[in-house]
Formats: sequence, C-alpha cells, structure tokens
Amino acid sequence: MWKRALVALLLGAATLRPEPMPVPLATPTTPPSSYPNPGRVTGDIGVHDPSVVKRPDGSYLLVHTGDNLTIKTSTDRTAWRNAGVVFPGGAPWTTSYTGGSASLWAPDISYRNGRYYLYYSASTFGSRNSAIFLATSTTGASGSWTNQGLITSTTSSSNYNAIDPNLVVDAQGRWWLSFGSFWTGIKLIQLDPATGKRLGTSITGLAQRTGGTTAIEAPFVFRHGSYYYLWVSFDACCQGASSTYRVMVGRSTSVTGPYVDRNGVAMTSGGGTQVLAGHGSVHGPGHQAVVPDSDAEVLYYHYYANNGAPLLGINLLGYDSAGWPFVY
Repeated sequence: MWKRALVALLLGAATLRPEPMPVPLATPTTPPSSYPNPGRVTGDIGVHDPSVVKRPDGSYLLVHTGDNLTIKTSTDRTAWRNAGVVFPGGAPWTTSYTGGSASLWAPDISYRNGRYYLYYSASTFGSRNSAIFLATSTTGASGSWTNQGLITSTTSSSNYNAIDPNLVVDAQGRWWLSFGSFWTGIKLIQLDPATGKRLGTSITGLAQRTGGTTAIEAPFVFRHGSYYYLWVSFDACCQGASSTYRVMVGRSTSVTGPYVDRNGVAMTSGGGTQVLAGHGSVHGPGHQAVVPDSDAEVLYYHYYANNGAPLLGINLLGYDSAGWPFVY
C-alpha cells in the first residue's frame, strides 16, 4: 500500500548493437483499441521508479530507486547498461530518515542551465518521517554528484508525505516541485531557480483520493500545448505481480491547478482519467515520467513481470481530438 524502497532486479548485460535513432512521427490522435505492450528494451532493464533525461549529446540517463540511487545509460532508448550509483560513498545525510538504510527512492532528474538536477526521497516503508533532497552534477556520472541539501521534509505528525518529487518549470520560467504519497495527497511548492531550493513557505494541494483509499502518489507535471498535465499513480505499488498500480492524469491551464479529469471531476476530489493499467503479463504499471524526444513524447514507467520482477516500460504518447493523452 505504501511507497516501498525496492532494489531493482539487475539483469545481466549483453553485447548489443545500438539501433537507429527514431524517425520523427506525426502524433497520432486515435487511441489504440487496447493498451499496447511496452516498447522493446534490452540490457539492464530491472528498474523501479525510473526517471529519465535526454542528454545534450542525444544519449539517455536514467536514475531509479536503489541503494545510493542506481544509474543506467542508453545511446538509443532501447539498449540500457548499468552505470554505477549516484553516491558510491553513501549518503549519510539521509540515514536519519531511512533508518540507516542506503536505499533512496523515487529520483527525479532533469538538465537545466548546464547542470543535472536530481531530487530524491529518503524514508522508510509506511512512514511520514520523510525528506526530499537535491544533488547536482555537470556530467551526471557516478560519483560526480554534489549534495545540495534538504528541500522539504515531513514528520509523523504531518498530514502529507515528502516523497516522490518532480521538478516542473512553468511557461513563465518559475520552478515548482510536486511531491506526495497517500494521506492528503499531492502537494506543490515553489523553488528558487537560482538554487533549486524552496522559495517561501506556501504549499498547494493538487490531488487527493477520496472515499475508501488514499492511494495516490508519484506526481509528474508536464506541459503540453496550453495545458499542464498532472500524471499520478493510483492504487498499490510494490507487490510484484499482485500490484494494482495504474497511471492516471488530469489537466489545468495553471501549474498550480485546479486539475480536472476528462469528466471535469477535480483531482482534489478523487478525479483522474486512466491512461494505462495492468494487462496481460504487464502488472501494476506506474511511477511514470514524461520526456519529450525527437520522435514523440515518451512515457517511462516501471511494471512487474509475471515473476514479480520490476522492469522498465516505455511507450509513446498521442493526444486525442480533445487533447487527452494515450499510450501507443
């Protein structure tokens, strides 16, 4: 039920020939009749809570939940290789939140102003004694990251949880961090673009489940056209093939909301339009990230195989005539 730290299943790397870079395609406007399977990926594809950035040289850098945060790279978005960890010497500033564990959760990586920004979570299973930290690097390589300190935190008396960060820069150039898991849901705080740290003390609620469950987490805000789309995961993560995670979305003309689903239901009142759910041998897809690429906008996520292993999922995004996204 809660966001759980899982060390990704590391698969043996094989010798792979890179495939050609994708050719730009027209964005489709008609959804497929059923959910597509994840696109082909090879190599080190055991991941949990993936976050991806396209580098200035056209290659890809992926960071995911694991001991000291695991790094993977790809030249073509298909073949992935292990590239070490963010903090090979450990991250002792996080252990008061992790109970001494090296496992760090749900990173969010982006490249801005000539630097990589990495927001990440430190907590323990089911706890609100949680914190979000920032690290920066000019290369993104293992061991190159500088700890920039604490961004925000929560305690057992908080009614929300400081995990699952995501940086978004709005159309006016303002920086914001969405985050949250369970309890009273998804929150938004403003950041200082000069430092990447918190600006002011205000906090805005973006989404919350109502009724019998509070299971909402993993926000990702992405601007497409005139809308900001708030992507979230509903239901149960981290239970292997029994996971019921699913990818939901709402949208707003303002980064601070209000976000509504296709039927006009506010996400603060439990609204959300389903974009992807379990099907066939794809179980519990979620913890999604949207990254623009040369051929399409790309949805990255993890899902569980029949044997319970967490794996990297990649699909492309289309938008229907009403502007709602779908995977293909």
